[in-house]
Amino acid sequence: MSFSNKHIVVTGGTGALGTAVVGMLLNDGAQCSVPYVHEQETQSFAHRDHANVRLIAVRDLANEADVARVYQDVSGSLWASIHIAGGFAMGKVADTNEAALSAQIDMNLTSCFLCCRAAVLAMGKAGGRIVNITARPALEPRIGAGMVAYTIAKAGVAALTAALAEEVAKDGILVNAVAPSIMDTVANRKAMPTADHDAWPKVEEVAATILFLASPDNKVTRGAIIPVYGKS
Repeated sequence: MSFSNKHIVVTGGTGALGTAVVGMLLNDGAQCSVPYVHEQETQSFAHRDHANVRLIAVRDLANEADVARVYQDVSGSLWASIHIAGGFAMGKVADTNEAALSAQIDMNLTSCFLCCRAAVLAMGKAGGRIVNITARPALEPRIGAGMVAYTIAKAGVAALTAALAEEVAKDGILVNAVAPSIMDTVANRKAMPTADHDAWPKVEEVAATILFLASPDNKVTRGAIIPVYGKS
């Protein structure tokens, strides 16, 4: 796959999965815009000094004005937009108040919607690729017990992906999503030290699926929600 001179926005690009995605894109010649909320996110970001990386400070990706700033300089030149940014919280319904529900929806669904909208406007009729990140509970809601707000928000991302894919296909914009299970990251290993870590998909493996969907090599796949579960 070649992303030579193609401009790509990667939200959540400083996280574990995002770092893997940005690294692979840079290796294939892409120019990456990476928004971030907290300055410390950039301190350990492996690609912060790369010539083809533009780090953009934002306050909140669930804020329309902040999202517009990320995309303001790529109108007419944006090839792909990859939406990894989000947040996770456990919580039974009885323990989840309106604020906690709204927080999950804003972090996961509202941010994704606004970035999708901005990407569609930036791509126009030139075409491009959008890749969203949902989660296994969105496809298997029964396993979302104990994290209902998160499951609802990620299910919304899956529905957004399928509906938007149909809406913009005529413009040559292919919209897809991946649905990871628990990924093999340092944070997840620390949180679940006794789990079977070998069964978890590696971030590089999930990133490879994202890159194909975002690439010019993907000429026909749209509206797909692709499970990336590994052996788990």
